[in-house]
Amino acid sequence: MPKAVKEKVNAPQGPVYRFIASATELNETVQRLKEAERIACDIEADSMYHYQEKVCLIQIASSSEVFIIDPLPIQEPKVFRRLFSTPAPKKIFHGADYDVRSLYRDYSVEMDGLFDTQIAARFIGIQETSLESLLKRFFDLKLDKRFQKKDWSRRPLPEEMIAYAAEDVAHLLPLAELLEAKLSDLGRLSWVEEECEILSGVRPAEDNGSPLFLRFKGAGRLRPRGLAVLEALLQYRKQVAKAKDRPFFKTFSNSSMLELAKTRPRTLKKLWSSGILSERQIQMYGTDLVEAIERAVNQPEEDLPVYPRKKPHSMHPSVPKRIRALRIWRDRRAQQLDLDPSILLTKSLMTAVALLNPEKASDLKQITEMRCWQRKEFGNDIVSVLKKDR
Repeated sequence: MPKAVKEKVNAPQGPVYRFIASATELNETVQRLKEAERIACDIEADSMYHYQEKVCLIQIASSSEVFIIDPLPIQEPKVFRRLFSTPAPKKIFHGADYDVRSLYRDYSVEMDGLFDTQIAARFIGIQETSLESLLKRFFDLKLDKRFQKKDWSRRPLPEEMIAYAAEDVAHLLPLAELLEAKLSDLGRLSWVEEECEILSGVRPAEDNGSPLFLRFKGAGRLRPRGLAVLEALLQYRKQVAKAKDRPFFKTFSNSSMLELAKTRPRTLKKLWSSGILSERQIQMYGTDLVEAIERAVNQPEEDLPVYPRKKPHSMHPSVPKRIRALRIWRDRRAQQLDLDPSILLTKSLMTAVALLNPEKASDLKQITEMRCWQRKEFGNDIVSVLKKDR
C-alpha cells in the first residue's frame, strides 16, 4: 500500500491521488477540503465479505486534488462529522443512499449539503442513471468496474484497487456542474435540492429485536407455521454468519431459507433428498437445521407468529375514480416533461391525494409524504383534476 500522503500517478490518464492513512494527515486534509466550494465523495465497504459491514475507504475529490482516505487505522469519527455534517462544502455523491446510511452507522455523520447526481439525472429525464452510463453519455468515458465487488477490507490494498477507487470520484464534479446547469434550465434544480435534503436523513435499519422475517422478501406469503419455521432458520443463519464473520448470503441463500420454510424437512434424510442445500452445507449444518425446523413445527398454535398486514383504507366508491383521474393526468404531464411518471406522483401518493380530495392546493400540506416542490408545481393542477371529477 502507498505510504500516507504519498503522491501516486496511476495508469495513463488516471487521476493523481494522495493516500491518507493517519489521523494527523486526515485532520490536515479535512481542513483543506473545508475551504473548497464543493467536493466529490464516494465510499467502498465490505458488505459482501463480512457479517458486520463497515466503511473501508473514503474517496474525496476537490477541483484540484483526489484524496483516498483509509479509515480503518484512523479512529477519528469527529473529523468525518466535521466535513460531512456541515452545509459547506457541497458534497457530490452518486447514488448516495448507501453512503449516507453507512457514514451514519460508522461515524454518526448527519449528512448536510448533499447533491446526488443520480437523482439529478432522473429529474432531467435520463433513464440509464448509473455513473458508468452518465460518464459515457456526457464525457465518452468508460469506467473500469473490475474491482466493484472486491473485498475492500483487505490490507494492504493493491495499488490498482486504490486507483480504481480514485477514478470513481475523479469525474463527479464536472458531471454535477453539467447536470445542475440542465436542471436550472428546466426549472427543476430546487426539486432535486429538496430530494437530496430528504435523502440526507436516511438511516440504516436498526436491530430492535423484531422478528427477522419482517425484513425478508416472500415471508408475507407464508402461513403462521411456515413463518415460525422461517424465523427459526433465519435466527440460526444469523448465529452462523456472526460466528464465521460472513454475510448472510454466503452462509445460506434467501431462496434456500424460503424453500426450507415451505418444505420443512424434519429429518436429515429428507433434507438430503430435498436438494435445497449443498452436500457441504448439510454436512456442516444439517443436524442443527433439522432441529430448528422440528422445534418450530412443534411450536404451540397460540405462539405462532402472524405476518402484520396493513388494513386497507375504507374507501368511498368515488376514490378509485379519483385515482384513475390523477393517473391519467400524471402520465400525460410526465410525458410532456419527459419524466418517469413516478417522479411526479407515486401510486401511494395518488391514493393519499384521492382520499384527501383537497379543495385547494394548500390542503395538500396534510399529506406529509408529498414534497414541497410537488405542491408548488402541481398542486393547483391536482385540485383542478379532482374538481372536474366531482
